[in-house]
Amino acid sequence: MRIVFLGIGLMGEPMVRRLLAAGHAVTVWNRTYAKAEALAPAGALPVARLHEAVRDAGIVISMLEAGPIVEQVMRDALPVLAPNALWVDMSSTRQSEAQAFHALLRSQGRRFVDAPVSGGVAGAAAGTLAIMAGGDAADFAEVEPVLAAMGRATLVGPAGSGQVAKLCNQLIVGATINIVAEAMLLAQAAGADPAAMRAAIRGGFAESKILEVHGQRMLERNFVAGGKVATQLKDQRNILAAAEAAGVTLPVTELVTERYRVLAQTLPQADHSAALVGLERLNPGQRVGDAPDQV
Repeated sequence: MRIVFLGIGLMGEPMVRRLLAAGHAVTVWNRTYAKAEALAPAGALPVARLHEAVRDAGIVISMLEAGPIVEQVMRDALPVLAPNALWVDMSSTRQSEAQAFHALLRSQGRRFVDAPVSGGVAGAAAGTLAIMAGGDAADFAEVEPVLAAMGRATLVGPAGSGQVAKLCNQLIVGATINIVAEAMLLAQAAGADPAAMRAAIRGGFAESKILEVHGQRMLERNFVAGGKVATQLKDQRNILAAAEAAGVTLPVTELVTERYRVLAQTLPQADHSAALVGLERLNPGQRVGDAPDQV
């Protein structure tokens, strides 16, 4: 079965490479054709026109910027999409958007699974992404061997549930990054060595992937984008939209969203660990480490 991959960005490019390494035949499309064309030496088939890329494809995977773009590409592709084709959207969108995509494709005799990911560019390159899927169990079973080339996939419920799980993931990530930043700044301001503090608490109850990865980024002041501030802000807003739809209040998430909203005004393309920079701006004269900022 031919796989079509739409969206060759920071995440899409290494995800396609994992699919190719697993022996899959992959057709690639991107609005900027040069990005798709760059994967030709790796064995991908780049196609400039969307209709030509998706025509007669059994499985279409999209990894696009946001829900509105996914919808536009999906509607553009529908006229030539094969009957019963399975569309797997690995982008981060709102739950309501994923449910709307499912309804649209189902009304046209096609199928849909939402399968957003966590793990960043490093996880995509290593093939260790956490993939959270929502959809029909039979559809998930069909696509699971393909997803396995990119990471560990788990079906968490019906269409839209993958996006809910991703939002829960991003809720924890966004809040924890801010808490780690506060711990770093407190250690510095109170006279302790932030690096030694981090080493001391590793392995205890505060241990986390965020402390490991983003804590090190903060110590190095390496804010070159892996996950962008702008993307985290989009996710934070989607979390609050899902909370409103579910009828629950998330006060900590509201505070974290406001912190990223302010930071996005000046550093939208920085890594989301730049939350440390935003915190330092609230505390003039306090700064973690002496290294220059890498943005």
